[in-house]
Amino acid sequence: MSRIGKQPITIPQGVQVTVTEKNVVSVKGPKGELSEQINPDIKVNINSDVITVERPSNNKKHRELHGLSRTLIANMVEGVTKGYEKKLQIIGVGYRAQKKGKVLNLQLGYSHPIDMEDPEGITVETPSQTEIIIKGINKQAVGNYAAKIRDLRPPEPYKGKGIRYDGEYVRRKEGKAGK
Repeated sequence: MSRIGKQPITIPQGVQVTVTEKNVVSVKGPKGELSEQINPDIKVNINSDVITVERPSNNKKHRELHGLSRTLIANMVEGVTKGYEKKLQIIGVGYRAQKKGKVLNLQLGYSHPIDMEDPEGITVETPSQTEIIIKGINKQAVGNYAAKIRDLRPPEPYKGKGIRYDGEYVRRKEGKAGK
């Protein structure tokens, strides 16, 4: 039995969850609305304020989908109540971020500045020139956008310059040995 899949999901106050015939789970809450297509083999049950996920058999595919489906639904419920947030730090001389309307302007040591427009449903804040905060209700979208920003200048191991997640450890290497 899937340890994650068998755990029930409690529905907080003010959140509405509906499941259609085609197994589309919709979650409405104070921060917005999310919906996800769950595999038709997996059964989603809603009893008053608890959601449970069941699988039809014990074969490998159903075991894999059991935990995944439960986690996707739990992430949607948490997203519409609390929301998700990723913090990035910019380290390097002359590296900085600036917000101009819905566009994030990044100076990362290239010959040109990089402009990135915020995807729908995601807000980006820059409390300082070396900090970026990405917020949204969809966990996948927030993480994906944070990864795209980080990929523009990932942290390098010699001086540690680049964009890194808040709290990320970058293993440092020793430079060339002199004679």
